[in-house]
Amino acid sequence: MRCIYTLAIRLYSLGVRLAATAGNKKAKQWVDGRKMLPAPKPGGNWIWFHAASLGEFEQGRPLMEAIKQQHPEYQIALSFFSPSGYEIRKNYAYADEVVYLPTDTPKHAQQWVERHHFIAAFFIKYEFWFNYMQALKQNDIPLFYTSLILKPNQYFFKWYGGWFRKQLQNVAHFYVQDEVTSDLLHSIGFENVTICGDTRFDRVAAIAKTVKPFPEIERFIDGRKCIIAGSSWQPDEKLLTAFIKEMPDDYCFIMAPHDISEGHISQIKAQLDDFQLFTELDADKPTKVLVLNTIGILSQLYQYARFVYIGGGFGVNIHNIQEPVTFGCPVVFGPKYKSFKEAVDLVALGGAFSINDGNQLESIFSRLMNDEDFYVSASKTCSDYLEKQVGATDSIMEVFKKWTFSLK
Repeated sequence: MRCIYTLAIRLYSLGVRLAATAGNKKAKQWVDGRKMLPAPKPGGNWIWFHAASLGEFEQGRPLMEAIKQQHPEYQIALSFFSPSGYEIRKNYAYADEVVYLPTDTPKHAQQWVERHHFIAAFFIKYEFWFNYMQALKQNDIPLFYTSLILKPNQYFFKWYGGWFRKQLQNVAHFYVQDEVTSDLLHSIGFENVTICGDTRFDRVAAIAKTVKPFPEIERFIDGRKCIIAGSSWQPDEKLLTAFIKEMPDDYCFIMAPHDISEGHISQIKAQLDDFQLFTELDADKPTKVLVLNTIGILSQLYQYARFVYIGGGFGVNIHNIQEPVTFGCPVVFGPKYKSFKEAVDLVALGGAFSINDGNQLESIFSRLMNDEDFYVSASKTCSDYLEKQVGATDSIMEVFKKWTFSLK
């Protein structure tokens, strides 16, 4: 089975290389980045963190920073699977090395664990690379999963999942998000489980405490109530632009598309009549809509929102809702949201709302705009939920301290 798995990894790698040759930009970054693995830095005791992409990095970030602050003698190696994580965080200050993860073959895995004197490894959320997991175990390097969340339909829990379940024996401890994941692991014989929640809530709570003002945004808003759409895609934007045309004058709108390429921004501009781009903002010019055609500030702009729309729910899945929730913003999104525990929880509690079409969007937007009791209740639900979720990083650090690592 390991041979079949490794063959699948090689075939995937070949497919990406062919896509790179055909001109796919992300595929080329994926391939080129793996050619540039820097020479290992000698000495020291290293801890390895691996994240699939940017979202998983943000989940692991509070733990990396806590370890660095409490144990500055440790060095951190941070690896990414995808370009969208590596390209944005390749200069992350709390990591002593940031690299692309070499493909998961037995040879690469063994070379990687011999690269530094690793005393521990952390895989974030659900990165299962079975050759790396085996190599860590064979070299007596404890592997921890953080913010792990599992579902009953995953292969670990199927009749054919015996080999995959066996690979989980290479894990020293599972720090999981919820009781469902804990119960699933218990059901297949694993007791080395601690329910800690999602460490990303600690990150977004920290952002909210250190948020800075944006005077140019405040001048754009100019006393109006503000709706923000974060990480919108084309299907979301079709519904949003229809709403914007009928939006009351005492409201303004900030749209932050997921794709900020010139071509996509042009498509958005073609659907709007009264707008400005952030990079060309004249804050004293009264316009209805601001299109955020830059990255890096959206998480802090949620401080200005009355409520928020999060995109992706008409595609594969919604994007992160934790950032607006930390500011007490009720959240609206499309129907594809059930892979995210916080979205499911908040829909059930009445702090988030799923819509299937433009009519439903207009209905919930209008109620959040005009029914103050309804709005206040939804906002308080979000704030209360966040307050109950923070603290996962401290919980993990407490358990982590009980582990004794070889520092030879």
